[in-house]
Amino acid sequence: MSNTFGEAFRVTTCGESHGAALAAIIDGCPPQIELSEEDIQPLLDRRRPGSTRYGTPRNEADRARIISGVFEGRTTGTPIGIIIENTSQRSQDYSAISRLFRPGHADYTYLAKYGIRDYRGGGRASARETAMRVAAGAVALKVLRVLFNVEVSSCVTAIGPIRASRFDAKAALGNEFNFADPGRIPELKELFRELAKDGDSVGAVVEVRASGVPAGWGSPVFGRLDAVIASALMGINAVKGVEIGDGFAMAAMRGTEARDEISSKGFLSNHSGGILGGISSGQEIRARMALKPTSSILAPGRTLDIDGSEQEIVTRGRHDPCVGIRATPIAEAMVGLALLDAALQQKAQCFAAKPCALVIPPGEG
Repeated sequence: MSNTFGEAFRVTTCGESHGAALAAIIDGCPPQIELSEEDIQPLLDRRRPGSTRYGTPRNEADRARIISGVFEGRTTGTPIGIIIENTSQRSQDYSAISRLFRPGHADYTYLAKYGIRDYRGGGRASARETAMRVAAGAVALKVLRVLFNVEVSSCVTAIGPIRASRFDAKAALGNEFNFADPGRIPELKELFRELAKDGDSVGAVVEVRASGVPAGWGSPVFGRLDAVIASALMGINAVKGVEIGDGFAMAAMRGTEARDEISSKGFLSNHSGGILGGISSGQEIRARMALKPTSSILAPGRTLDIDGSEQEIVTRGRHDPCVGIRATPIAEAMVGLALLDAALQQKAQCFAAKPCALVIPPGEG
């Protein structure tokens, strides 16, 4: 259950880390949008295993193939099917842990729920599944650009104790850490040398922003846009925290500081991250997600086997020392899915509503 995201723009995924393939069905895509595999592949290439020397050594081509919903280069309005074949499985790497519960992983919880688990790379719980979210998200991002002139970007703003002092998605594309501050790359390289030596891993923060979103998307109660975006990001593997706007920092502010005042030139700040009362304000939408360190590490740890006996475990195989590095396109994809879903719901419900006569500029906040 719960393998579908969205209401008006719905995405259902299937597949496991070491299965034959991954697949997605997209329902609700507007017709007559130019679409091909070339629109999907660039975002997948940023996420794919083997795309950075500081990620997993597993090297997957991640070539997306559209199998339905597109005719003569345009969407038809019918379900879009996308498939990605797995080509670099090494299931034997996991045979030694088939009877063990990896600390920090979903091994125990999957077995508690289903009574069966795929121990090869985590099966459905593996971040490999996010390839289909990225593929579907690439379609959503294309539609957002074409129909609504909305752009979504992201970058890593913190890895372990090393933090960027700015958001710079363009600069992040120029380094293998997807990091917003190129001046701190030497520190990051030293950190990753230490991680390799210790057989350890580290967490990260990814920030994602959406520009061009008009005022009015979202709903005031259960479909709040900030709640939907938070759910979309929180549903990504290893994510343990999500902030919208200034998030937890607002708990230390006073109301005179936290409110986004308005002048004739527009909003004077953007502490709320572009969403007020669950509805977009027309400002840039801003969100951050915190990813935990991967628990698949070479440092020995304590656990139990399925018989309840205490054991020592070392997780071998091919794993990311920092999952946040390859998470930027996943964040963009999920925010894209959330925004397009909100846009189509807005068109469906409020197509006859008289728009507000006043349009407040997004301002400089």
